[in-house]
Amino acid sequence: MLDPGTRVPAFTLPDQDGEPVSSTAFAGHWVLLWWYPRAGSPGCTIEGQELRDRAEQFRAAGCLIVGLSFDTPTENRTWAQEQGFEFPLLSDVDHAVGRLFGVERDPDDQYAAFPLRVSCLVDPAGVVRRTYAVAGVQEHAVSVLSTLTALGRP
Repeated sequence: MLDPGTRVPAFTLPDQDGEPVSSTAFAGHWVLLWWYPRAGSPGCTIEGQELRDRAEQFRAAGCLIVGLSFDTPTENRTWAQEQGFEFPLLSDVDHAVGRLFGVERDPDDQYAAFPLRVSCLVDPAGVVRRTYAVAGVQEHAVSVLSTLTALGRP
């Protein structure tokens, strides 16, 4: 996973509607880049619901939420529709961006097809301010909001 102080690598990935989204679109905004292992899995769904349910607090803090996974756009679209997720879910099916972020697992790992459950809080200049190796899916959204408050965001 990227270390704090690291500039986010440039990337472009399709969202759940197949539309390309570039990391340059986040310039000037705080953004939570949320890597999740599998669209629709129980842990990812809980984590996504927590982010969804606090989306207004993230907006008030000036922070965008962007999900990333190795799922296809179709899998992400189905999950987003089922859960009412209004934030983009980006598809990195060839793992290329996951490698740049250090979220790809070892090839011999039984879960090699899935990224690690990590997030990066990125400042408006595109620099990682905090990374999270997420263990508690229910607490992740609150933890990020606490970090934003500590960094002087409303």
